[in-house]
Amino acid sequence: MSDSNETERRDTLDRFGEDVNMAPGELEKWLDTDESRDVGQKDGGKESTGHASGRRIVQLLRTRKEDLSDEDLAHMRKVSGYVRRHLGQRPEGDVKDTPWRYSLMNWGHDPQK
Repeated sequence: MSDSNETERRDTLDRFGEDVNMAPGELEKWLDTDESRDVGQKDGGKESTGHASGRRIVQLLRTRKEDLSDEDLAHMRKVSGYVRRHLGQRPEGDVKDTPWRYSLMNWGHDPQK
């Protein structure tokens, strides 16, 4: 692997580690809630994009870093991009029980932490 590819890989892992602040078991438990299943954009299916991403994030968190594929790293970059964009749209007031927070949690980030 070239130095630039290794740097990009390391940067992706670092950023994902900063943006995803929920542990795999914690995220799994959240994804089993009605609040998790009810929030997000459902592109014609029963499951929202964020909920499906959350299931994938659990798998990524449980995968050894050296076993992550280029496809895995691409999804990690997608997660980080979503989390950072969504954090910039924080609503005013208490966000504890809001769709905004629930959506972020589906993507592995709990802004209450």
